[in-house]
Amino acid sequence: METKETNGQTESNGPQETKNDYNLVPDFGFSLGTGWKVMTDNFLRLFLVVLILAIVTAPLKMFNFHINPSDFRHMPWMFSGDHFHGMRDLFTIGSLGIFAAFFGLIGMLYAFLVAPVFEYGGNFIFVQAVRKIKPDFEYLIKGFMENYLSIILANLLVFALVVLGLIALVIPGIIIACRLAFVPYIIMDKKLDPIESVEMSWKMTKGHGWTVFFLGFVSIFIILFGLLLFIVGIFPAIIWVSSSFASLYEAVLRNWEKAAEVAPAQE
Repeated sequence: METKETNGQTESNGPQETKNDYNLVPDFGFSLGTGWKVMTDNFLRLFLVVLILAIVTAPLKMFNFHINPSDFRHMPWMFSGDHFHGMRDLFTIGSLGIFAAFFGLIGMLYAFLVAPVFEYGGNFIFVQAVRKIKPDFEYLIKGFMENYLSIILANLLVFALVVLGLIALVIPGIIIACRLAFVPYIIMDKKLDPIESVEMSWKMTKGHGWTVFFLGFVSIFIILFGLLLFIVGIFPAIIWVSSSFASLYEAVLRNWEKAAEVAPAQE
């Protein structure tokens, strides 16, 4: 790799590792190891990110409520007496339907139009930590001001593709989910549109699908183990998992960019 000096600073013609870099290797074990180091080096900042994400996604839990039909027995519009028993049941069912539809709609809009912005921003903050850049908390809300439409459309596109894959005998859905795991990072990092982000993630993860799958599979057990540690362990578990995926993204990205630079030179 060639380097040149400009204005007293050394520039390189491609990504390179220095002694200050984390050991970024597109491998399952290395990603977990690097993720652990990233977590320990930036624990308080990343803990704050996870805490904020937990708070902003809390409204989604609020809409998972259960309505008891008996709660509507004494509403003002309910009729009393046996004569109106059938009409009362009809109004009860109608009230349940209206309330469920309303809160379901609000929950769906929040899940698709608000939550992804925070989640995509949070993912990129972990990438910053991997790059040893001071995490910028503004990224949690930057998506609302800079590339909001791309985030929403990309999230919707990935969701639709994964659901269609799951309907088609499950396994295609798992494959699609693994191959498109880098879309949130690409959207925030490269500022590409949804289609370009999906295409780039698909190309980047070629040959790394199993690595993404195993990392995701092990992450389930890490999260479960964190829950068993008096629940508070869930925060370190999430930080470790998020740091590991960010480490894998950065490692794959560097290798992919190196390959892209070498290809034209060999032609």
